Amino acid sequence: MNLIMTMMIMIIMIILTIILNMTTKKLIMDREKSSPFECGFDPKNLARLPFSLHFFLIAIVFIIFDVELTLLLPFIIIMKKTSMMYSSLCLSIFTIILIIGLFHELNQGALNWTK
Repeated sequence: MNLIMTMMIMIIMIILTIILNMTTKKLIMDREKSSPFECGFDPKNLARLPFSLHFFLIAIVFIIFDVELTLLLPFIIIMKKTSMMYSSLCLSIFTIILIIGLFHELNQGALNWTK
């Protein structure tokens, strides 16, 4: 008896789901809605347009800071497992390497946004 009631409820739920899906869906297809969206690029234009260097530099800086954060997160575990002297030495060396890299990019002009 319980099994029959459960099956009936499941069948009713499936039928209701199908009916609601068919009645609430918009059937009007628009050209704008059916076209793909690509990161601010117009998909109706030519694909070989010049690429913005500013967008590329912002993406590279974002990736650098993202990798930096993933390298900094294990320092929490290092601080718990080792002495404070060793963990502060590791963190200082990591920070010095990042600062040297930043000054190198400034000297090369890679962070000059007005090119």
